[in-house]
Amino acid sequence: MYTPPPFKPDRAASLAFAQARGFGLVCAWDGVKPMASPLPFYLGFADDGTPKALFHVARHNPLLKLAGGTTSWLLAVNGADAYVSPDWYVSADQVPTWLYQAVHLTGTVRALSDDELAEQIETLSAKFENRLLPKKPWLSSKMTAGRLDAMKKAIVGLEMTVEGIEGSFKLNQHKSEADYTAISTALASQGDADAAEIAALMRAARPQAFPTPTAATNDATTPERNAP
Repeated sequence: MYTPPPFKPDRAASLAFAQARGFGLVCAWDGVKPMASPLPFYLGFADDGTPKALFHVARHNPLLKLAGGTTSWLLAVNGADAYVSPDWYVSADQVPTWLYQAVHLTGTVRALSDDELAEQIETLSAKFENRLLPKKPWLSSKMTAGRLDAMKKAIVGLEMTVEGIEGSFKLNQHKSEADYTAISTALASQGDADAAEIAALMRAARPQAFPTPTAATNDATTPERNAP
């Protein structure tokens, strides 16, 4: 991934972003062409701190032929993105651009055992079910044993040993404070969820660029000043 220095997050921020997102595009090269599948995942860590990305694919997915632990795979994780018009800048002579967050994880992949797959299913579903609280989380125990076993046989669990971590959080960090504020304000007014998220990320990254509103004193509603 090409990442200019102003947009490069550190390792911890990249891993935190990937873990929070939990959905990406896993890609591999079969020697002739690239292959890819979009899928949910979660991160774990080995005893030595090495990150592990865990996910599963359908048993007939051709990617499985490359899961022998010798071929490097890519897990591309994208977040919100938004177009920026040159008209929104304070400064002249600007060009269109796109703001976004993305992290690429690379490493070899191995197939999991049946016991490891069972644990992965529970961990992966819990990751996303917990986002739906206070709904009572779904558990695999709600399924009949026969149906659950049939579903497990239809998938194969995979684990990527993450050897490479690259991130790009392009939020116009290199722009002047005036331009930075103008772009964030314009994005926030677009009525688009991704644009609003990028605007919020910009504010969080450079809070000093945005004045904090102060509440005006209203004599009519100030008890101390209107006491008899």
